[in-house]
Amino acid sequence: MEEIFKNFLTEIEKSVSENVYNLWYSPLKPISLVDDKFTIQVPMIIHKQVLSSTYKDLIDTTLYSITNSHYEMIYLTEEEVTNIKDKDTKNVDKKETNLDVEDEWETNLIPRFTFDNFVVGDSNKLAVVSAHTVAQHPGQVHNPLFLYGKSGIGKTHLMHAIGNYIHDNSDLKVLYVTSDEYIMDYTGIAAVNKGADSINYAKSFKDKYKNVDVLLIDDIQFLVVADKSQQEFFNTFNALFNANKQIIISSDRSPDDLKKLEDRLRSRFMMGLPVDIYPPDFNLRCKIINSKLKNTPLEDKLSQDVVEYIANSCQSDVRHIEGSINRLLAYTAMMVPAKIDLNFAVEALKDYLSTNVYSESSVSKIQKAVADYFNITVNDLKSKKKTSNIAKPRHIAIYLSRVETDEGLARIGLEFGGRDHSTISASIEKISNELKTDEKLNNTLKEIKNKL
Repeated sequence: MEEIFKNFLTEIEKSVSENVYNLWYSPLKPISLVDDKFTIQVPMIIHKQVLSSTYKDLIDTTLYSITNSHYEMIYLTEEEVTNIKDKDTKNVDKKETNLDVEDEWETNLIPRFTFDNFVVGDSNKLAVVSAHTVAQHPGQVHNPLFLYGKSGIGKTHLMHAIGNYIHDNSDLKVLYVTSDEYIMDYTGIAAVNKGADSINYAKSFKDKYKNVDVLLIDDIQFLVVADKSQQEFFNTFNALFNANKQIIISSDRSPDDLKKLEDRLRSRFMMGLPVDIYPPDFNLRCKIINSKLKNTPLEDKLSQDVVEYIANSCQSDVRHIEGSINRLLAYTAMMVPAKIDLNFAVEALKDYLSTNVYSESSVSKIQKAVADYFNITVNDLKSKKKTSNIAKPRHIAIYLSRVETDEGLARIGLEFGGRDHSTISASIEKISNELKTDEKLNNTLKEIKNKL
């Protein structure tokens, strides 16, 4: 295998440019060559996509020229390789001991979501501190922990981080599920025939949900569509809570806003600690981008203006940032540029980002519209500059953010460079008073609203 792979790299290096070789081939490692299956370890998922599509024909042809055989190429990340090896080791151990071992408990946790790779900023600091506390003292404080906020801002990552920490540092039984999975499990009781099967299924359901030490349930808002499942979750919640078991819940809205959930459920969600996670501000988005670039072919190759361009363009959630980085990676693989500057990034992401600039009614959208209207930048609005050509548009943007969105003063302050509550309140009051007598200002706001 090693000899074949060495010859393979030698031939590939002759066939592609130096940049392509260094980007997509030099990091590869051979794992196994069994029958007609050749397994290769790659650094990232994007490598799997590019090698199995863009360079598939080249790889197949090169291998055939060396071995005179056709191979099925299997690409695995380091994490996937490790998981396979761990599972094989456990299976061997069970066979060697020849003991009646209880079936391994499925936590449903994603190992890569940890506290170490969760990027912390002002918008999520309270949630992270609370999550650490719960992970270190499950069932003792903040029970239940209720994380809420818009989609794509890290709630699921944080839940898995809590679960992984507890799983790795204790012998407690941890279970992560979505509310959809909970509903499916519960409705399965009614789906099976009456009699022994039904009794066994009901017992399995109880064993799964009421005998855990830590229950993490994601997207609880979807429980509103299932009245009977709500009733059963109420029972599950009480059983776990009364036994001092830790419950962690996430939702896209606060407990008070889950109007279609039973009052008794919502009141229980408020018993512990509800924590709001805000969308990342500009500085946090830059930190997230730099974090996502680590161990990728783009690490240390993007200038700060490219990072800021992506941060300014992806203002709603982290998934949008990840999508932009993956697209930039794929475009780099195709074009193999001598350097990755702002012009290249704009070209690579133009179709992806242009459709998102005004995609939702949000503070970010308002900032962009106001900046465009006054021919300044969003960064100017977030800066500490106090010149009149910046200060007045900033007051207008803050005012519109308050009256055109549901965001609170603290959240708006975060999006405007971390300004405090009193500063935001003063800007809103200033524009409100001026609107009473200033016809020109009224017309300006109408034009910006039309643009929105």
